[in-house]
Amino acid sequence: MVEAVQGAGVVVTGAGGGIGAAIARRFAAEGARVVVNDLDGARAEAVAAEIGGTAVPGDASAIVADARDALGGTVDVYCANAGVAFDDGGQGLSADEKSWATSWDVNVMAHVRAAEQLLPAWLERGSGRFVSTVSAAGLLSMIGAPSYSVTKHGAYAFAEWLSLTYRHRGIKVHAICPQGVRTDMLAATGTAGDLVLKPTAVEPSDVADALFKGIEEDRFLILPHPEVAGYYQLRAADPDRWLGNMNHLQQKWEEAR
Repeated sequence: MVEAVQGAGVVVTGAGGGIGAAIARRFAAEGARVVVNDLDGARAEAVAAEIGGTAVPGDASAIVADARDALGGTVDVYCANAGVAFDDGGQGLSADEKSWATSWDVNVMAHVRAAEQLLPAWLERGSGRFVSTVSAAGLLSMIGAPSYSVTKHGAYAFAEWLSLTYRHRGIKVHAICPQGVRTDMLAATGTAGDLVLKPTAVEPSDVADALFKGIEEDRFLILPHPEVAGYYQLRAADPDRWLGNMNHLQQKWEEAR
């Protein structure tokens, strides 16, 4: 058991399935009191019933107050897990502005709004934990998914900013950056996901395991796929080589299609 989360009040957004459900299950198994959030109320209720938690359905941007009430007035851990992805079908910048706006709202601004509501109480008491499900796309990029890649970079940058700004005041921040995970979102990535993500895809429970190892080790960056560290280093050390490799993947994808 991880002592830091026993009895804690935990909120997990986008927890009706996939990574969010796995994280909610793991927190409950570790003795936390869990609020399960999802836009799909029936899915949130199902996971909450399974783990003995409380369902608070709705938009992840607007549930902090209700989640706090459901936990008796205090949120100790907030997992900003809800996310959206729009596959542009390989057409480059074909996604419409509504899709871009939704990506920004869910993948970035929902995190910002939650932090704005949580931080005053956390800073007053000197503790709080913010978990951001980012994606390796937030460190690297993903072919065929411009709005997802760009906004996940934003999610990572916001998590990084939270950590560097508030860690000396007791705020713990974790950024989870997996590659392929066997979820509905992976299935929706189509041929790009088949080429890049599926060969090394892991289970949602593996992501939850990596998160808890990161909590125990007090690490900011959590990589369920350890090889991502090498890709990230290459991207920083030799951007042209990295871009060349990614463009080669793009060409393979175009040929396969």
